[in-house]
Amino acid sequence: MVKRNLTRRQFIATTLAAGAGSVLFGKAALGFPARSTGLSADPFQIITLGKSGLKSTLLGMGTGFSGYNRSSNITRAGVAETIIHQAYEKGIRFFDCADSYGTHPFTAAALKGVPRESYTLSSKIWVGPGGIPEIERPDADVVIDRFRKELKTDYLDLVQIHCMTDPQWTDKQKKQMDILENLKAKKIIRAHGVSVHSLEAMETCVESPWVDVVHVRINPFGEVMDKNDPAAVIPVIAKLHKAGKGIIGMKLIGNGNFKNDSEKIDASLKYVLGLGTVDMIIVGFELPEQIDNYIGRIKNVNISKLEN
Repeated sequence: MVKRNLTRRQFIATTLAAGAGSVLFGKAALGFPARSTGLSADPFQIITLGKSGLKSTLLGMGTGFSGYNRSSNITRAGVAETIIHQAYEKGIRFFDCADSYGTHPFTAAALKGVPRESYTLSSKIWVGPGGIPEIERPDADVVIDRFRKELKTDYLDLVQIHCMTDPQWTDKQKKQMDILENLKAKKIIRAHGVSVHSLEAMETCVESPWVDVVHVRINPFGEVMDKNDPAAVIPVIAKLHKAGKGIIGMKLIGNGNFKNDSEKIDASLKYVLGLGTVDMIIVGFELPEQIDNYIGRIKNVNISKLEN
């Protein structure tokens, strides 16, 4: 059985393996001032996702908690539009969608009338079996044309290939990668990348010049991660960061497995924000009050002891 509780000794060892440093923050943008690393993190600090040029708040909203077959917890509960709108009102400026989440129309409705340049919009294409209702898998240009209509936008900031596990994914998805590259040249999308669900697929990203931004699963407990031992994952994330890839941290709450454990939530935020290799984090809010809760938690994170 995998041990889920992290002792103080394990926490320190894992942190040292990462070469932990301070969080890196980008210049001011989207109307929010950037501030230097201090005793606490600012969820509204503006970061830059690697060399992609994309900017966002440190805290973003994931819209696909328990997302599959074009639905997620917030769409099934009928609260998607409300929570996305409230997240924007609170100051969050990154919204993470995917074809499999079914949140495109709700995101469009929630952000109707909001200046498009004031937020960063991400989505993902599904290329494997299952995941979406249709059997067919049209090419990326056809899919993204549909995305733009669903999201009521002329362009997407980021499009990723969703849930890659095969270490040979860059060979097998070469056609879709070339299409996405062409769409970026046409400014239909601003950046492209991948969401990985295996350590081998993540390692492949390090050497791929095509990858602009990577979603990585990271928390100090090894919960719903690409390896149960975070010490095996964080050196690869560090390599991605060094290679100039934008790093988006997800599964900080172990896919919701410790969403009711306040100590673990705080420990995970402190850990990930202290690595210095994760540009931003996304949280899948299910209730409006969770937005304020996580904003407050992040502001209270003391990362000074993890700084170099």
